[in-house]
Formats: sequence, structure tokens, C-alpha cells
Amino acid sequence: MKLLFITDFTEQFPYRLLRGILDYSRRSGEVWEVRKMPPSFKREVGLRGIVSWARKWNADVVIGQFDPQDDLSLFRKSGIVVMAQDYIQPFSGVPNITADYHATGVLAAEQFFGHGFKNFGFFGYSGVCWSDGRLRGYEDRIREEGLGDRLYIYDRQQINSVWNYDSPELRQWLLMLPKPAGVFACDDNQAEILLEACNACGINVPMEVAILGVDNDEVTCNMTSPALSSIDMDIEKAGFEAADIATQMVKTRNFTGEDIVIQPVSVVGRASTGIVATKDKVVSDAVRFIYQNRGRKILVSDVLKQVPVSRRLLETRFKDVTGMSIYSFISHLRMEYFAHELVSSSDTISEIAARMDEPDTKSISRRFQALRGCTPSEYRKRELRKLSV
Repeated sequence: MKLLFITDFTEQFPYRLLRGILDYSRRSGEVWEVRKMPPSFKREVGLRGIVSWARKWNADVVIGQFDPQDDLSLFRKSGIVVMAQDYIQPFSGVPNITADYHATGVLAAEQFFGHGFKNFGFFGYSGVCWSDGRLRGYEDRIREEGLGDRLYIYDRQQINSVWNYDSPELRQWLLMLPKPAGVFACDDNQAEILLEACNACGINVPMEVAILGVDNDEVTCNMTSPALSSIDMDIEKAGFEAADIATQMVKTRNFTGEDIVIQPVSVVGRASTGIVATKDKVVSDAVRFIYQNRGRKILVSDVLKQVPVSRRLLETRFKDVTGMSIYSFISHLRMEYFAHELVSSSDTISEIAARMDEPDTKSISRRFQALRGCTPSEYRKRELRKLSV
């Protein structure tokens, strides 16, 4: 099977999609040959030029980012199966690789609710299906909580200029945003731009603005300061399903296929959302101390030294705000930090544990497995596998 893949390969999304296709190839025993093509070539030669190129290469399947005016029937007329990766809008008559955008927005809102936020922002594109859909889910869930008037939207970005943004206008929006605020970015690229803008105008992330992206691009999310939290999507499964449907379409010409809908899996928490929004200064100070010291072993007694209240009162107020005891909150943040170090560092598990003041590697491994459902070694292998094709 020969696949022509037209997409932006500066992102992890297409590579994760290809991993799913590779998995299908291995399981089915059918070899897939893939030619990767940047969207810039399509802009240079036009859609007819792409169809001509695909025909000469004897492509069986084309998956790509297409513009609304593109006539995708040209592929079918040439005997080539075509699938559209959601870019600006879905297409009729062909399978779309899309996602449950509404559910993703709902999950983002619930993440911020769980951290106690009452002010919310959204940073994305207007008129782009996946950004608009995520905003609708986010806004619907916020309105259900009676907080619709606390949502502030910045959607003046242009999809055709991903790497450029109006810096002064975005910074003004951020400065005027009521704080603390949880801001949902339509994807990890936008989350990175948002973080850069916050850093440029002196807004502390996550203390003043917490940022959450989508797609869990491990490279993007872990190469920012602070590291970006993101909603992980089941992209590999979508690649597997796309390959299966494409195979059926090639073998059965009257089979039209169906849309492949990617589901959100979970929020991968990193430092950009590692805070709890509350007006209770005592709890806020306690959370800040725990967050800043999550890489070393601290006790509840260490937290108590930072605030002018008794343990009983702090425990009560802390649980009212976070839904957790102080001890559980410390453990949760330390396991998140441990997970981050497993992926971002090449140190052994015992070396990372020792650096975190955890001399008993078995103990921290048991706690990690109880929280994540896998051993540290399994987690590291799984996450590093996502970074390679």
C-alpha cells in the first residue's frame, strides 16, 4: 500500500498518526510505503499538481490537510483513495480524520474547575473547525456552572500564520484578563505561544495564569518553561482505524468509508497548571510552597512552617479548596514531577528517585504504579515510544 501524507511534520500529531498506521501494517502483514509531503508543495503546484504527482507515483491513498476550496473528487476520479485531516473544515463525500472537539473542551473546563478557577480564557482560531469545536465544549461546560460571564476569548489568530502572532494585542488581552485564570489553548502550538507571551509581559505561569493545551506533543510540552499541561488524544488508534478504512476503500471501490473520530484520553498535568486558584491566601501559600519544592522530600510539618495557622485549620481549609489532604496533594505533585523526570531525563530510575530524596526506589515505584497504573519503566518506555516513529 502506497500512502502520500500531506501535512505539517513540525508537529507530533502526524507522527503519532503514522505510528497507528505502522501498527496496522504490522498486524495485517501488509507493507505500507509512505511518502511525506509538506503543505507548502501543494500551495506551489496546486491540487491538480498533487493529483498528477500521486498518480505518477502510483499512490493508493492520500491523507492530507486540504483547503475548503479543494476538489477532493479529483483523487477518486484518478482511482486514488483520499482522506482529509481536519484543517479548516470537514469535507463531505470523503472520510475525515476528526475528533470529539466538544468533549475535549468539556474536559478542559472540568480540569480548571478541579483546580478552583473562576476566571477562564480561550486562545485559538476563529472559523477553524477544531478550534471552534473545542471552544463550544469549553464554553458550554463553563455556562453550565453559571460562569459564562467569566469566559474571555481571544480568537484573532490566523490559521495560515501559525508561527506569527500580534504580540502587543495578545499581551494586552493577557494583562486585562482577571486573575487567577485558567486559559485553554486550542492546541499545544497555541499554548506555547501563550506561554511565551505571558513570560514576555511578566505574568507568572501558573500562579496568575494556568495554561492547558491539546495533543500532548511531548517535545513541545517539555521544552517550555514551565512545562505545558496538555490533553492527550488517542491519535495512534485513529491512525490504525484510518489505515483499516483506507484498505477497505482500496479493495472495495464502492465502499465510501466513514469519519475517524479521535477521543480525548486524559489531561497530562505538568507545571503550567500546577496550582490551585483560591482567594484563601493561607492555602495559596501552602500550595505554592509544595509546588516549588515538589522535587525534594517535604513533610506536612514543613508546609505548616510557611503559614500562620494550626495544622487542623490548615487541613480543613486545604481540603475545602483542593479536595485533598495536604499529604495527598504533596504525593500527587511529586508523582507528576517523577513522571516528568522519567521522560525528560536519561537518568536511571534510582538516580531520579535519589535526587528526589527517595532512597527506597521500590517504595516510589509502588506509589507511582498505584497512581499511573504502570511501573516507572513501563511508563518511560511508553512515553518515549511516542517520541519516535
